[in-house]
Amino acid sequence: MASEDPAQDGNGTKDPRLDSLDMQLKMVRKAEAERTGQDVPPAKGMRQGNRVLTELIAGPAGGALIGWLLDRLFDTAPALLLVCMFLGIAVAFRNIYRISQERPE
Repeated sequence: MASEDPAQDGNGTKDPRLDSLDMQLKMVRKAEAERTGQDVPPAKGMRQGNRVLTELIAGPAGGALIGWLLDRLFDTAPALLLVCMFLGIAVAFRNIYRISQERPE
């Protein structure tokens, strides 16, 4: 009886039970990859949101750091700190505006 099974000897046609099992395994693996988020690239909106957040943090922080260093170098109290921080904020808003003008995919 085992000799009549085409999947046992390797010489016969494909076994439909194995094909069905292979199909089910592929579907389960795909569903698991989607569930865990390993198979899906991040959405464009999420990438843009991360870029906006980076601009909002890095612009003023970078400007404040440069202003603080210049204040220490020239001994000008908080004047250059404030000027550079506001310039950083302006540059961050300009970059955010540019990000918002990009075409969606």
